[in-house]
Order: sequence, then structure tokens, then C-alpha cells
Amino acid sequence: MAELPKCSGDEAIRAFERPGYQKRRQKGSHVFMKREVRRSISVPLHKSLAKDTLRSLIRDAGITVEEFTELL
Repeated sequence: MAELPKCSGDEAIRAFERPGYQKRRQKGSHVFMKREVRRSISVPLHKSLAKDTLRSLIRDAGITVEEFTELL
């Protein structure tokens, strides 16, 4: 299994926008993103995302860790 990169919420949002996710709304420090085929994901705007949180977001987005690393 590939090692998760360290990234901020803003960096994760930019990476998820590349395969087609779009910002739908923001409530507090969470940005809700959606893509036509997949369900929505909620990315927290933290300076550093916890590894478990990032892994869950990647899984919910339907991509692999390697693909996410390339998108960064």
C-alpha cells in the first residue's frame, strides 16, 4: 500500500477538482464537493489533514492513493 502524502485541505480540494469534482457549497470549515457519478465528499479546510480522514476521502472519491498522489 502506498504511503499517504501530507497535505492541507486546500491542496486536497485542488487535487479532487482535477478528476471532475466540483465545489458545491461550504459550511464552516468544510467544503462539500460532488461529481456526477460518485456521491459527495466533505473536505475539511485544515492546515494538515489526518491520515485516516484523507484515506477515507480518497476511498469515497473512488480513486487510489497512487492516483491521488499524482493529482497533487
